[in-house]
Amino acid sequence: MKWFCRCDQCGARYDLVPGRYLCDVCAKKQQADRPLEGVLELAWEGEPDPGIIPLPVEPQWFPPIPVGNTPLWAPQRLREQYDAPHLWIKDDTCNPSGSFKDRASWLVAAFACQHGVQEIVLASTGNAASSMAAVGAAAGLNIKVFLPANAPIAKRIQVLQYGAELVSVDGNYDQAFDLSREYSDRTGALSRNTAYNPLTIEGKKTVSFEIIDDLARAGASAPDHVFVPVGDGVIIAGVYRGFENLLELGRITKIPTIWACQAQGSSAIARALTTPHAEGDPFGPPRSSQTLADSIAVDVPRNGLHALSKLKKHGGKAVVVSDDEILAAQKTLASGSGLFAEPSSCTAFAGWIKVQASLAREESCLLLITGNGLKDIKAAAQGLGLTL
Repeated sequence: MKWFCRCDQCGARYDLVPGRYLCDVCAKKQQADRPLEGVLELAWEGEPDPGIIPLPVEPQWFPPIPVGNTPLWAPQRLREQYDAPHLWIKDDTCNPSGSFKDRASWLVAAFACQHGVQEIVLASTGNAASSMAAVGAAAGLNIKVFLPANAPIAKRIQVLQYGAELVSVDGNYDQAFDLSREYSDRTGALSRNTAYNPLTIEGKKTVSFEIIDDLARAGASAPDHVFVPVGDGVIIAGVYRGFENLLELGRITKIPTIWACQAQGSSAIARALTTPHAEGDPFGPPRSSQTLADSIAVDVPRNGLHALSKLKKHGGKAVVVSDDEILAAQKTLASGSGLFAEPSSCTAFAGWIKVQASLAREESCLLLITGNGLKDIKAAAQGLGLTL
């Protein structure tokens, strides 16, 4: 198989090599405080090996850390509570760092090892940083992260325990993103920045392959609906990419309806899908994010244009929930299933609760739960009326 990069906007093709991040042509249209132009996807020529997930790095380069193959849950009590007999949970809190982000970090680290790269740099609200630090520790790579100073302490501790270098940023994720890009440009370190590096989207597609395999083993068919927590738009783009690959390989007959679940205080992609602005500017001016779901709190969704194109192409939908609804969903999920997830993950459950009455009872719905609740106990404490 031969792998290459392809621009989602203009179709330009590029070799997959270290330092290839965006489309040379479309990136020239980039404006300040706007989603990335020229985001690249990975594609292949040739026939992939049957029975494995097609990825652009050979198995021997992946770090020895058990990423993926996370559990599929059938939450019986929640099914009964909501009269939803076909509700499923894909539990990515069981990844090594407690986050879905390990899927992207694992592929980026494997690519670095394959090409002899020793340093990876990134910006993060917390989960991508702790994830890359964990996977980097397994791979023996140097990891440098730019993290907003207000990131949850548990995620900061993870970064330091794994041995990564933490640069605290007195600002938001968008400012951390810019600082990390400057560092990458100056030093040649491999950027793991979400969306900016196309491998981050490719790594996240693995969950779609697992979902289909998991459901088949459970005697169920492909899901009708998948609910995904959305911030910058990379996870949902990765989920879409996986289902596109599965369709191309003939393993599914249609792409599920995928729901972009966003917090009310950080809902740029949902707004762009449902109430678009002027032609050529679907997002309009950025709004300051205001939500306790820190993992999906972004002012500018870096993968916004790419994610929006996927949602429009495949008939995706969006649902927006308040912080109160997120905290209520967090408690219901934990007490009703035994799964304690962080607020960003619970946005998917809250979104499903909000729309499930409009869905047919016989339709199957899958919740993608992306982060462990112990990563941010301050928000959970708020929901329980506790003071830390």
